[in-house]
Amino acid sequence: MSNTTTAPANEQRGKAPAGERVADWADGRLGIYSLAKANLRKVFPDHWSFMLGEICLYSFIIIILTGVYLTLFFHPSMNEVEYHGVYAPMQGVLMSEAYASTLDISFEVRGGLLIRQIHHWAALLFLAGMFVHMMRVFFTGAFRKPREINWLFGFLLFVLGMFTGFTGYSLPDDLLSGTGVRFTQGAILSVPIVGTYISMFLFGGEFPGTDFVARFYSIHILLLPGIMLGLVVAHLILVFYHKHTQFPGPGRTNKNVVGMPLMPVYMAKAGGFFFLVFGVIAAVAAIATINPIWTIGPYRPDMVGTGAQPDWYMGFAEGLVRVMPGWEINFLGHTLVLGVFIPLVAFGLVLGVIAVYPFIESWITGDKREHHLLDRPRNAPTRTGLGVAWITAYMIGLVGGGNDIWATHFHLSINAISWFVRIGFFVGPVVAFIVTKRICLGLQRRDAEKVLHGRESGIIKRLPHGEFIEIHEPLSQEQLHTLTQHEQYKPAEIGPTVDENGVERKVKGVEKLRAKLSKAYFGQGTQIPKPTAEEYKEIQEGHGHH
Repeated sequence: MSNTTTAPANEQRGKAPAGERVADWADGRLGIYSLAKANLRKVFPDHWSFMLGEICLYSFIIIILTGVYLTLFFHPSMNEVEYHGVYAPMQGVLMSEAYASTLDISFEVRGGLLIRQIHHWAALLFLAGMFVHMMRVFFTGAFRKPREINWLFGFLLFVLGMFTGFTGYSLPDDLLSGTGVRFTQGAILSVPIVGTYISMFLFGGEFPGTDFVARFYSIHILLLPGIMLGLVVAHLILVFYHKHTQFPGPGRTNKNVVGMPLMPVYMAKAGGFFFLVFGVIAAVAAIATINPIWTIGPYRPDMVGTGAQPDWYMGFAEGLVRVMPGWEINFLGHTLVLGVFIPLVAFGLVLGVIAVYPFIESWITGDKREHHLLDRPRNAPTRTGLGVAWITAYMIGLVGGGNDIWATHFHLSINAISWFVRIGFFVGPVVAFIVTKRICLGLQRRDAEKVLHGRESGIIKRLPHGEFIEIHEPLSQEQLHTLTQHEQYKPAEIGPTVDENGVERKVKGVEKLRAKLSKAYFGQGTQIPKPTAEEYKEIQEGHGHH
């Protein structure tokens, strides 16, 4: 009788590799394999405009990486020191430790100046990418249900990015950033009742105080980036959960996604695109100098730099303040500086309307359905007109924020520029809205003509009776679908004001307002009727003009 025993299965087939054993151990406790298997093959649509969001994400990652490096050498202190570094023109100059350490980063830390400039350029690109990305989302209607919350996340990221950028370029404590901080302190003081207390708390006493660099530093590297990182994660989770929007086309519906899988196609493209963004930012940072604080000097409260300009994303708010008349009123023994406070309120109201716009449009249309297909901007003329009007107002405000630069470089009167901005801020958006809406309607008419008659071929044919006509090429089924798939809303109506018993009901003001806004969005003259199947059939059978 044999006494041999059977070896365990793992000994028979040999010991698994270390990596596989670690993966099995992790999967048994975290369920990583099943999670990855379910999600790594998730399909994402492909379109160049979707890369705008990726630019924002990659810029944010670059900001974090370069920011960590800079924190190793920066001293967030306003203690006064005498400079004895390698930059000769500043030898013996009294300055804050913050400014001195920034000079050291620029001239003595290996690669410090390049990292500083990459950090600053990445911040500008992040906010520019956010701006364009939000406009893409707005013009295509990607904010509609179920993505209203994601729109709010994106909006908060943009606003927090603005304040993170402001606190960041204020840290070197140079004359340019100090002028911007002084402007901000004046804006804070214009807030009735609480403005003085906020200023004293933020600056640790009378401006400039001794604490604002340290406090801005904590806000810049901890508070705001922490909130933004959480919003980025939440934003990506919702994009993953709701699935990505896609432009209309054959086979694309609200219930599917046509595109490439996350692994390996999309991840490979995303990885390559990250290094492309990083390379472009590094090249720009190496070529184009930004914020050369050594040519400006340290901040002194009794000095102001000429030509001081904020970064572009703060120019709109400063422009409103610069062109506002210097109105002041006395109220209960207190002076209210309306020339500063009113522009700040207007700026806040504009941001507030942008934040809640998805809910406003949903209320006007009464559309509670889920939307995963994007609109072509021409098919939503009112929304597109509003977006262009807002961009126009922003650009005009930006001119006001640089009115001194415009005046000196183009030999113009600064008063004339101020009046141009004051009038243009109200007239420009209206003109832009009307023109944009007319352009959208013209493009809709052209699309309707293409559907019925085909595309112009450029070939002229002479008929037997002498008439000259142009030959039109018929559109493909894919092109026909793209040009005719969009919905055309009908304006909401108040409905009968008398019930079945003949009793007149009271129409609420909110109901009247909604009906008027809906008529302005979708009433007569706001959209061109789509060609019907009967019209198309009649043209194709030869009963049309061509």
